[in-house]
Amino acid sequence: MTHMAHDLVCWKCGASLAALTLPLRRLEECPQCRAELHVCRMCCEYDTRVATACREPTAEEVRNKEQANFCDFFQPRPGAYTAPNSVEVDKARAELEKLFGKH
Repeated sequence: MTHMAHDLVCWKCGASLAALTLPLRRLEECPQCRAELHVCRMCCEYDTRVATACREPTAEEVRNKEQANFCDFFQPRPGAYTAPNSVEVDKARAELEKLFGKH
């Protein structure tokens, strides 16, 4: 039985991954932004509060959390996308525009 990725969204751009089938292949890419999806940032075990950013104690450490890997513990997580902090982005943009004289 093939499961669809109904609740999954790309960790990088937030695009729906509903058209993809599970399990995700190691080199699966987001249909919109082409980001690799079998990555730590997309995994249920990903947690930046942990030293290795992984809650699975027996997993080998993966240095690049945004690149496809061979981790056997990979489980895609719904809600992997986090929108950039738009308030800080807007504030920084306003500061730059003020600095360079754009209005």
